[in-house]
Amino acid sequence: MFLSERMINFAVETRTTQSTKMKLIIMTKATFFVEEDKIITSLFDEGMEALHLYKPGSEPIYSERLLTLLPDEYYSKIVAHDHFYLKEEYGLKGIHLNNVKDSLPIGFKGQVSMTCHSIEELHDAKKASKYVFLKTIFDSQSNPEDKQTLDYTQLKEAAKKGLIDKHVYAMGGINIDNIRLCRELGFGGVVICGDLWNKFNIHHEADYKDLIQHFQRLRKAVS
Repeated sequence: MFLSERMINFAVETRTTQSTKMKLIIMTKATFFVEEDKIITSLFDEGMEALHLYKPGSEPIYSERLLTLLPDEYYSKIVAHDHFYLKEEYGLKGIHLNNVKDSLPIGFKGQVSMTCHSIEELHDAKKASKYVFLKTIFDSQSNPEDKQTLDYTQLKEAAKKGLIDKHVYAMGGINIDNIRLCRELGFGGVVICGDLWNKFNIHHEADYKDLIQHFQRLRKAVS
């Protein structure tokens, strides 16, 4: 992988930033599953501050059903990636554009975030949104087709220029072992998907204790 020894060396050089608390964003699995509402509720009960509802290609009725199964007190911590009408209908936190070229709904007012697929997109995207995701920092753990696209030199240079800052969150292959490296590069947060959901087998398990315990470790890692 590109971000190995060089990135570790940079971490040593910039260890003074380690005390900065990072934002922890949890993204849902791309598919729905039986225990999902129970797990999400438990994650909120354990202190999850932000959930991105990402179900590409799904019918909106399934997202509506999932939301109705969650305590409404947590709606204000959920961001919708699709079916943006859900934001108003359920009082969600905001919406997320999966590409910087995607258009906002006509007349939309509220919190917007978006995903950048290159460093070059960061400058303008940060001006137009609350925060942005930058992908793909590492090989994805949830989608084998999403491979690492940015090397250490590019990221370090972007950090020096101030393009990577507290409003930019690292996305793609982020796990408990590389969160520290993301912090050292100046990312203000991390987006976790596969590293969390891979702790629970949706086909063979009903007990999600290991997933919740891993979430607790992730919270400690970003604090």
